[in-house]
Amino acid sequence: MKRIKIALAQINPTVGDIDGNVKKICGYIGKAKAQSAAIVVFPELAVTGYPPEDLLLKQHFIDDNLAALSRVIESTKDIAAVVGFVDRKDSVLYNAAAIIHNCKMIGVYRKIFLPNYGVFDEYRYFRAGTETPVYAIENIKIGVNICEDIWYPEGPVKYQAIAGAEIILNINASPYHMAKAHLREKMVSERASDNKVAIAYLNTVGGQDELVFDGGSFIADKTGEIIFRGKQFEEEMSVSEIVLDGLGQAGKKHISPRISPLEEEVYKALVLGTRDYVIKNDFKQAVIGLSGGLDSSLVTAIAVDAIGKENVSGIFMPSPYTSKESREDAYELAKNLSIKIIEAPISNIFEAYRENLRAEFKGLPDDKTEENLQARIRGNILMAFSNKFGWLVLTTGNKSEMSVGYATLYGDMAGGFAVIKDVPKTLAYELCKWKNSEEGRAVIPQMVLWKEPSAELRHDQKDTDSLPPYPVLDPILKAYIENDKSFEDIISSSGCEIECARKVIEMIDRSEYKRRQSPPGIKITPRAFGKDRRFPITNKYRTY
Repeated sequence: MKRIKIALAQINPTVGDIDGNVKKICGYIGKAKAQSAAIVVFPELAVTGYPPEDLLLKQHFIDDNLAALSRVIESTKDIAAVVGFVDRKDSVLYNAAAIIHNCKMIGVYRKIFLPNYGVFDEYRYFRAGTETPVYAIENIKIGVNICEDIWYPEGPVKYQAIAGAEIILNINASPYHMAKAHLREKMVSERASDNKVAIAYLNTVGGQDELVFDGGSFIADKTGEIIFRGKQFEEEMSVSEIVLDGLGQAGKKHISPRISPLEEEVYKALVLGTRDYVIKNDFKQAVIGLSGGLDSSLVTAIAVDAIGKENVSGIFMPSPYTSKESREDAYELAKNLSIKIIEAPISNIFEAYRENLRAEFKGLPDDKTEENLQARIRGNILMAFSNKFGWLVLTTGNKSEMSVGYATLYGDMAGGFAVIKDVPKTLAYELCKWKNSEEGRAVIPQMVLWKEPSAELRHDQKDTDSLPPYPVLDPILKAYIENDKSFEDIISSSGCEIECARKVIEMIDRSEYKRRQSPPGIKITPRAFGKDRRFPITNKYRTY
C-alpha cells in the first residue's frame, strides 16, 4: 500500500500583507513537519492574499511577492509544499502554484481556466496557463491545479489523471455564498469518481472587503466519497494520511464535521466578514445606531460575536416618532449583549432644521423630506462619534431595503461597512431566531421579532405603507436581482399582482444610484450588489 501524509493549511491571509502572509505560511510549514506530513498545501495566491486586484499592476508588488516566495522555499527542508503565488514570465503574470520540495522549486503550475464573471476579474491581470504536469513526491504521482480548473470535466483533472496522477491537489480562494459548500463537494465528488483519482480540495478562509472565504476544505477518494472535511469559517491545519493503491484509491476514512445548517452558516459568514474587515483595516471598535428594530439588533449581535462586547457601542437616537416599545427593545438588547448604550435625542436638532427651513417650505405638507432629515441627523451623529473616537460605523440596512431604495443617502446609509447588505429581510428574521436558539435565551428581544417593521419617521408609519410585505417582496427581488428573470417570468412564477411586481422592479432600477454610494457589505447570496451585480446608473432599458 502506498501512503502519503498531506497537511491542508486552511489559512487566513491578508491582501497586500506579503510579509505577514509568508510568516504565517512558514509557521504552518513548521507545524506540518512536526506532524510528519510529506506535503503541506496552501491556498490560491496565499503569498499575496486574494483577490489582490490592481495591486497586480504595481511592478514592485510582483517583485515583493517573488522575493517572499524565495523565503518560503528556504523553509521547506525535508518537506514538500504547494503555495499559491503570482508568477511572472517575460512580463506576463500568471495565477500560479509553486511546487516545492526540500528547498527546491520543482515546478510551477499556472491556472488554466481564469474566471471572469460575478466578483471575478482575472483576465484583467493574468494570462492562462497551458500545461497540466504531474509531479512525483515520495513515489506518489501528484497533480496540482487551481480553483476554477477543477470545475471543467474536460479540464486539468482529466489530463493529470490520464498522465498517472494518483491524487490531485486543488488550491482555492473560493468565495462563500449560501449552500456553496454542498455544491463544491458534489462537483469534486463527480470529478474524482469520473477520473478514478483522489482529490484534496483546499480552500482559503477569511474576509476580504465584500467577500468571505469559508474554508471547508475536504478530501474525496477515487469513488467520490468524502473521507475528510475540515471546518468552515475557521483557520486550521489538518493532516490526513491518504492510503493509495495502484489505481489511486484513497482508503482510511477520517472524522468529518458536518456542513452547518443554512442559518448557522450565514451567521458565521457575517461574523467572520465583519471581524476581518474591522481588524484587517486597523479599527479597534465599532458603533451602531440602535433603533429597537430587527436589523440593528442583528447587526449588533454579529458585531459582538465578531469583535467582543467591550468593542461595540450602540447609540439610541429617539425622535418625536420613536415608540416606547422601541426604546425598551434597544435598551434590552444592549443589556442582553452587555454593550454600552449612549442616548442622543434628535428632537431638538430636528426642530432646528424645521425652523431653519420654515420660510422656504411654507404651505407645503410634511413628506419624505422631513423623514429623511431625521435619518440624516442620525447619520451625522454616528459619524461624529466615529470621528471623535475612531469607531467604525456599521450600517444596518438589509438587502430588501437596499434593493428598492428604502434607505436614506447620507442617513441610515452613512457608515463604513454594511454588515447585512446582502441579507434579505425574511432571512434576517431567521438569523435572529437562530441566534436566540443558539444562545438558549432571547438575546434579541422577542418583541423585535413580533412587532411590525417601521422606520418610525412619522406617526403610525409601517414599512408596508411603502413596500409589499417582505414575504411577498423578497421572492420578487431574488427572481429579478439574482436570477435575472423577466417581468413576465416573475408574474407567472410568483403569482404576484402585475402592479405590485411592476412597482418593485421600477424601485430596484431607480435605486442604482443609491446603491453605488453605499458602503461595502458581505456577500452571502449567489449575486450581491457591488462587484457581483454591475448595472449602469443611467439606464433606460425597461421590460415592464
